[in-house]
Amino acid sequence: MIIPVRCFTCGYPVSRHWEEFSRRVAAGEDPKKVLDDLGVKRYCCRRILLAHVPLVNDIIYYSRKL
Repeated sequence: MIIPVRCFTCGYPVSRHWEEFSRRVAAGEDPKKVLDDLGVKRYCCRRILLAHVPLVNDIIYYSRKL
C-alpha cells in the first residue's frame, strides 16, 4: 500500500529511493539499472521497491463518506 520507510529485513531506509525509482521506471529505464544507480544492493531492499504496488488511490476511493 504505502512504501515502507525501512526494509523489513535489514532496516535500510528504502523509502527515500521510491520517488526517483518509480519516476525512472515509468520513463522506461531498466529497474535493475535504476536500483544499481541508486545504490540499493541488498536483495531484501530491492524486492521491496520492485514488488511495491501503489494501492493508496484505490483505497482512498472506498474510504470516502458518500
